[in-house]
Amino acid sequence: MRKDLKRSSSSEPAREHTIAFRGGGYSLVITAIMLALLIVVNIFASALPTSMTKYDISASKLYSITSNTKVVVNALEEDVTIYWIVQSGKEDEVIENLLSKYESLSDHIEIVKKNPDVFPTFAEQYTDETVSNNSLVVECGERSRFIGYDDIYLQEADLYSYSYNTSFDGEGSITSAIDYVVNEEQPQLYLLEGHGEAELPASFREQIEKENMECSTFSLLTADGVPEEADCVVIYGPESDISAEEKELLADYVTGGGKLLVMAGPTESGVLENLYSLLADYGVSTEEGVVVEADREHYAFQLPYVLLPDMSSSEITDSLIEEHYYPIMPISQALTVSGSAVGATVTELLTTSDASFSKVDGYDITTYEKEEGDIDGPFTVAVSVSCDGGGGMVWFSSSSFLEDMYNAYSSGANVDLTMNALASLVGESDAMAIRSKSLNYNYLTIRDSTASLLKVAMIGVFPLLYLGIGMGVILRRRRMQSETV
Repeated sequence: MRKDLKRSSSSEPAREHTIAFRGGGYSLVITAIMLALLIVVNIFASALPTSMTKYDISASKLYSITSNTKVVVNALEEDVTIYWIVQSGKEDEVIENLLSKYESLSDHIEIVKKNPDVFPTFAEQYTDETVSNNSLVVECGERSRFIGYDDIYLQEADLYSYSYNTSFDGEGSITSAIDYVVNEEQPQLYLLEGHGEAELPASFREQIEKENMECSTFSLLTADGVPEEADCVVIYGPESDISAEEKELLADYVTGGGKLLVMAGPTESGVLENLYSLLADYGVSTEEGVVVEADREHYAFQLPYVLLPDMSSSEITDSLIEEHYYPIMPISQALTVSGSAVGATVTELLTTSDASFSKVDGYDITTYEKEEGDIDGPFTVAVSVSCDGGGGMVWFSSSSFLEDMYNAYSSGANVDLTMNALASLVGESDAMAIRSKSLNYNYLTIRDSTASLLKVAMIGVFPLLYLGIGMGVILRRRRMQSETV
């Protein structure tokens, strides 16, 4: 009996050693299997496109591309090369991520790096501009477009805070360039001249170029009509009236399916009667003078003639309404919509308040107070006319609202509104619908009392709570162990 007990006690350590050895072997095998699986998963993940391995949680979706870009890229039938001009080690991370998404979307897109230290004259064949790091060239066949770094990271002055608003327009610029190089036929805008028309402001012209719209000038004094290839006629800031003959040519153009964009306000000589008679044909009448607001919430900078009109819902204004942008309309002509249009639908886009009125003195105004003879509002300062025959007009009754200063004051809303109008007239392409993404941070401001409360909670309450929970778990485990023994 003693021998059996002795034999049993001596074999117990050997059995425990065998069990421990087997357990260690199993753990080693499982660890090796898991390590191999992790290596395989890593290799598989590295082969996936960035669109499947990186997720964009930024508020402005800075690292994402829109469905508009996917439509443009997926429709490619020709090879497009995007040259990335950048020195080694100075690659912009956001641009790099964006380019990788384009390359993963289509086999027709190839990204090629060009180091200016190695290829110092490469960019000269595409542009005369100074080429900065992270600039791009998009090329397809014999067509190309240069995209400078300043065209990707945009800076606009904020005249309210005396600072700059920065936005990222990489996707808009690249998709627009792709659309340009693969399509030789682009929308044709014809600018009317011969009546002292103003030159298009720089910000508006740059946006037109980005949207791949080509501009030409023409005069109805030397032509028998609007050129057939014109997708839209633009009249910007005329100082004198058109002739009755020109009016008839433009009216026939619109009723025949043509598109007309007009930005014409009051002049020192008064109302442009022949020009505005184009609207009269559709039940829109013109009042004398300059519109003045008496409602403080409807004018800017303590200048009652710099209007902040109300926007009505339409395909032209909806995007601005959703983003809470406000267009500014300075020195505007008063329009009144009677609602008696024949063969067309008239939509009021921008309207003044009930407290507005038109100063009949016009440019000779001496006071912003309402005087005898002034015309009561409210008025319309922008309208859209859609003709049954397919033609149409969008009319802004100010010649000044697109000027760079007023556009900056509106945070770009004036140009966006006009581009929306153009898109509604000529048909918006997917590339046109892509807007830049703001890089400005929205800071959360809280009171000092709230900040102090959060400090106490984060530094004192929560750590003590976690410590108490941990001590409770330890004591509970010790008590269970003692009960088991």
